[in-house]
Amino acid sequence: MTNLSARHLTFRILVPAALAASTLTALAACSSSQTTQATTQKADSVTITCQQVSAVLSDGPDPDADPVGYAEAQVSPLRHIGSQDATLRDAISTLAGAYQEFFTSNGAKTAKEAVAVASNKINSICPGAAS
Repeated sequence: MTNLSARHLTFRILVPAALAASTLTALAACSSSQTTQATTQKADSVTITCQQVSAVLSDGPDPDADPVGYAEAQVSPLRHIGSQDATLRDAISTLAGAYQEFFTSNGAKTAKEAVAVASNKINSICPGAAS
């Protein structure tokens, strides 16, 4: 009977421990999958936002022929683009503000420089979008 009790006790300890280990492994796999999925969704969101920025900046007057008119045409559409990515959202807002200042100042040198800096920031996140 002692041998049977020892087996029963071992069974009662090992089976729950094995179940707990397999449950933790399964949960870890799910957690990893969710992290990967969230990262992919964020990347997709940034890509879509970059496409929107590129589309906005490709519309409007010719920037070489009418730089002030081009700047004016960009402000409102840029301000209507949202992003879940804070860095991209800030870069878009900064570019919209720089274009607003460029328009308001009728193309002042400092405003032109601000547009260049903001455009470079956009291009670092969305390669070629502000080119």
